[in-house]
Amino acid sequence: MTISTGDSLPSATLLRMGDKGPESVALADLTAGKKVVIFGLPGAYTGTCTTAHVPSFIRTKADFDAKGVDAVICVSVNDPFVMKAWGDATGATAAGLHMLGDATAEFTKAIGLDFSAPPAGLIDRSKRYALYAEDGVVKVLNLEDSPGMCEISAGETLLGQI
Repeated sequence: MTISTGDSLPSATLLRMGDKGPESVALADLTAGKKVVIFGLPGAYTGTCTTAHVPSFIRTKADFDAKGVDAVICVSVNDPFVMKAWGDATGATAAGLHMLGDATAEFTKAIGLDFSAPPAGLIDRSKRYALYAEDGVVKVLNLEDSPGMCEISAGETLLGQI
């Protein structure tokens, strides 16, 4: 089942790099009682993800902060080592985005936004989306029709909806 507006985010554990290596992060800890933006994408270092999707949230981070958003979270089906390196390389980490790995696609599958494209080497990856949630409940969900597009899932589009 694909997540929809009005649904609660599922329980899931994501990964990030901490001072001593990979750390588990309970999604509930990041969302309970908070306003959050979560955007998902097919993969770190891939074309549209690197040149359009992440930059759109870097550009709009301060505007989300001004609207009372507590966290802007990027989720990709990658390990935390890759997500840290990618966050550093793109400037996303310096901008204050949380770069979290969904290494086993647990969260991505739980929200029904997984896909596979074996010819491209993409297995159990995330569709491109952006959502806004309050206290773990989805208020806005923007899902792209194609993983190569970044229009309705861009930071600017979501910012204008909240």
